[in-house]
Amino acid sequence: MDKIAVISDIHGNIPALESVLQDIRTRGIKRIICLGDLVGKGPQSSQAVDMIKQCCEITVKGNWDDFITRPNESETIKWHQSQLTSQQNHYLESLPFSYEFIMSGRLIRMFHASPRSLYDRIQPWDPIESRLSLFENTQNTQNIVGIREPDVICYGDIHNAYIQNLEGRTLCNAGSVGNPLEIPQASYAILEGKYGEEEVGTFSIQLIRVPYNIELAINLAKEVGMPELEPYIKELTTAKYRGLHNVHNVHNGDGS
Repeated sequence: MDKIAVISDIHGNIPALESVLQDIRTRGIKRIICLGDLVGKGPQSSQAVDMIKQCCEITVKGNWDDFITRPNESETIKWHQSQLTSQQNHYLESLPFSYEFIMSGRLIRMFHASPRSLYDRIQPWDPIESRLSLFENTQNTQNIVGIREPDVICYGDIHNAYIQNLEGRTLCNAGSVGNPLEIPQASYAILEGKYGEEEVGTFSIQLIRVPYNIELAINLAKEVGMPELEPYIKELTTAKYRGLHNVHNVHNGDGS
């Protein structure tokens, strides 16, 4: 059986990322896919980009990876933009929208938020029609097997890990490595099955929680004078959304 680790929403939190990568190594997993939002919210976006480039086989683009490379009036966003090099910006701009593959006979599709947009947010408690829409083919998705819709969706964006079975298909959110918003521990997912195998076989998804040094993450933010520090501290320590960075006004999202 093959195993794939799926990580998402690093948000410049290197202590959390290092703890997750160590857990992945301990389990002997070699293949890692990242579902975006490498940057912003936390203090170490530059290091996060470099580490993800090195350790992940595939990385898709998140909403922060998108708007961080564009002009922005927010002083907070400008601070996060200043942490990145031009080469890192080019890397973020080049990231694909989605990625898909076959595993144990299932077509698995991965993207950051939805098949329609990087900013289209779907929560596990949204109406079933909204959740089922995540399985749709769009002009943004790869569609490697033509008109067939995926059997499994794995996405990020909402910082809320969950698995649901809907009308014979599986919906999975990997949660957030660097900014979880339900349990104050880093989250990621493991997919297990036979990679590239067309015949239906054994398949599983496991959600993993990894404790990390939250105090260190907070101290790193303090040391570099990161703006909006208090909301960041509250999010890391309570796993409750505090309206961090006020991205809503520009990007129709809540900043996750």
